[in-house]
Amino acid sequence: MNIQRFTAATSREALAKARLAFGEGTLILSNRPTEHGVEVVATAEDSLAALSGGSPSPVAAKPASMAPRQNPPSYREVASQVEEDAEQLAMSTLSFQDYVRERMLRRRHESNQAPAPAPAEMPVATPAPGERPPRPTLTQRIAVDMEAQPKRPAPARKPAPAPQAPAVNKVVMDELQAMKELIEDRFNTLTWLGQAKQNPIQSNMMLKMIRSGYSPTLSRAILERLPEDMDATEAVRWVMEVLERNLHTDADMPAIHEEGGIFALIGATGVGKTTTAAKLAGQCARMHGPGSVGLITLDTYRIGAHEQLRAYGKMLGVVAHLAHDKAALQDLLGLLSNKKMVLIDTTGIAPRDPRKRDLLELLDLPEVKRLLVLNAGGHGDTLDEAVGCFKSTGTQQAILSKIDEAVKLGPAIDASIRHQLLLRGTTTGQRVPEDWEPAIAAKLVRASMRSTGASAYDPKTSDLGFFFSQPANSTTHKGRMDA
Repeated sequence: MNIQRFTAATSREALAKARLAFGEGTLILSNRPTEHGVEVVATAEDSLAALSGGSPSPVAAKPASMAPRQNPPSYREVASQVEEDAEQLAMSTLSFQDYVRERMLRRRHESNQAPAPAPAEMPVATPAPGERPPRPTLTQRIAVDMEAQPKRPAPARKPAPAPQAPAVNKVVMDELQAMKELIEDRFNTLTWLGQAKQNPIQSNMMLKMIRSGYSPTLSRAILERLPEDMDATEAVRWVMEVLERNLHTDADMPAIHEEGGIFALIGATGVGKTTTAAKLAGQCARMHGPGSVGLITLDTYRIGAHEQLRAYGKMLGVVAHLAHDKAALQDLLGLLSNKKMVLIDTTGIAPRDPRKRDLLELLDLPEVKRLLVLNAGGHGDTLDEAVGCFKSTGTQQAILSKIDEAVKLGPAIDASIRHQLLLRGTTTGQRVPEDWEPAIAAKLVRASMRSTGASAYDPKTSDLGFFFSQPANSTTHKGRMDA
């Protein structure tokens, strides 16, 4: 059996060399890339026919007188003939060997039967008398064989592995998309900083918001919509109005002590949950009487927690109850079902404390509403973590405590706007129940924008490039800005 290897720079040139050596009856056994180019292993059809024991096909068997050609085709002619065949032969060595084996078996089977007529969709030209029938090209033979292959029973063989090209293409497309977004973000940042430098009012407003405790994300989201024809006073008023519209409060609905219901106060340790519960109980007792309020505490961990709530209740004329588990809580809620308002004081738990899940499961009752108590003087990252860890389904209701202790209200208002919290009230001191105020957006925003003097943490104008290096539509900006 005559098998030869042909190496060339491209598969087209290698196929052309193989066809020059074996003529029209060339069969490609393998095709693989090498360090020197492309290597093709080829042989003649009559060699495979003799190896299989079958008689050579009339197409493959040529008279001896016609074997040598007086004028062999040039290299360019052969290369042009295999241009289309190169695309059809892009298959693995194993799959091509299976194809050759099936083709020889079918040829042996067809030699014992009468020749079948040609399909209607592939007409065969009738040769003239005395003229040799036209030989189909290699591309045509492969196309016919591939089309007829599903119509015959295929021999059992190991399924070929799934192609990896789509997965590779998806990875490449994801990387290109990420690169595109990065380039767009950088161009937007450069454009934004250039406009801020050219507009001193916009630059001063950026400094004012950052010094008030607002995040660079929210500041840029607002100031990108600042009209260009405003002076300094109008710009400050416009920014404050945008902040007021985006800070959601219960100004358009009944106050929490007028609405009534069952509320569980949750939050981190030391944010003032017990004192806030006492202030809410006092507000409800003033309006509807002491008999309209019920107090329950779940804090069995902190020393003196029950005694503290019981002392507040005694001062207001309300009895405070203790629940050790979920069954006791349900029993107490049934006992106090006739109350206007029932307040549940919970154990202070850090957002990363594993006991937080047990507490939330304990409060997972359909009639219990959760009130998130946030320390208004907390750091922005601390407030973000608390909101994210204690967030419940639907609108999250919150209370800002210790307003009187906060040096800057910007972080608390910033977190409330970005997380779309509904503020139900604020606490401004330790007096019960006097130090309770409703949440008024205009008042809170004005207090946050009020200058408190120089601070060691205040940025300078040259630092604005670092603050605004990220786009305003980053993942930390969760809410929609209503400008």
